[in-house]
Amino acid sequence: MSETALPPKTCSIDQLVTKENDVEKVLSGEKTATRRNGRYADVGEIMELKGRKFEITKVYQQSLGELTDEAVQTEGYPNVEAYKNYILSMHAGMPWLPHMKVWVHEFRAV
Repeated sequence: MSETALPPKTCSIDQLVTKENDVEKVLSGEKTATRRNGRYADVGEIMELKGRKFEITKVYQQSLGELTDEAVQTEGYPNVEAYKNYILSMHAGMPWLPHMKVWVHEFRAV
């Protein structure tokens, strides 16, 4: 799916990164992407965290089965297993299904 043909957003950009530990990872530069079950931002949109601005550079879908250690390092986790454990700890009872699609939002400081 091209970025010009993205479906409507399901949430607003101010809800993209809300957990304090994730906010700190973004501010330190350790986290440059976040995955959500919906689309929260458009390319070029600005997210503000504690007075600092971050521009959304890419938005695309990815299945959980496509995740690699390298991919989750952009989330601030060393490997897929650590990321999976974090996500499942936040969403009790959620199954981790390889075919499940998530929206990847990549960003950079501006």
